Amino acid sequence: MTLAPQRRDGRSALDLRPTRFCWDPMGFALSSVTVHTGNTAVICSLCLDEGVPKWRQGSGKGWLSADYRLLPASTPSRQPRELMKLSGRTQEIQRLIARSLRACLDLERLGERTLLIDCDVLQADAGTRTASITGAWAALALGLRRLERQGVLSSSPLIGQVAAVSVGLVGGQALLDLDYSEDSRAEVDLNVVMNQDQQLLEIQGTAEGAPFSRSQLNQLLDLAERGIAQLQGSQTQALAEAPN
Repeated sequence: MTLAPQRRDGRSALDLRPTRFCWDPMGFALSSVTVHTGNTAVICSLCLDEGVPKWRQGSGKGWLSADYRLLPASTPSRQPRELMKLSGRTQEIQRLIARSLRACLDLERLGERTLLIDCDVLQADAGTRTASITGAWAALALGLRRLERQGVLSSSPLIGQVAAVSVGLVGGQALLDLDYSEDSRAEVDLNVVMNQDQQLLEIQGTAEGAPFSRSQLNQLLDLAERGIAQLQGSQTQALAEAPN
């Protein structure tokens, strides 16, 4: 497996797309952020509900759920709105986002409250699920900080940091953070979620053509780890600049 010297947008195989966070585009949310990764943009917002689902009542523990949608004009061909019936893809992605975020929470500290994350894709150029996780964690961290300062929470239930990135094999070359032109022709495509200790929370991967080897998988995970460390640095910097 080789590393491509340069890609269509001028990046090397080891480079992330430019990443930036724009805070509080939604004024009524507890916190919100638009995360841009190259031409992909996702707005992530956090709301708080006093109470938990019925099956959780009496446990003393909180809950976190997530919704994910592609907005109609987020892709070259208009996406119909998903209302009463969600596609399998949408259900899979919102469960992935929720699982990833719950892994960084002490739900006992939250008490019997529910955190509601909404991830709406403004523009899709591949990597929408990984951008959603990265942006949702930033919105979650800021929102919990605000709840603690308001006295709603005595201590923040946030116990870790989470980010995600895609990696893949394109033309036999290992690439970090695929855009659509790469993702659409990848022989292998992996979405990787990690915490601040580079421990794996989830791997979603498939061979679109020929099988791939364990050594190739290890190289792709090394590449993902490199990218996620950079994304977590960007999250930390964005939070340092976020409004109180």
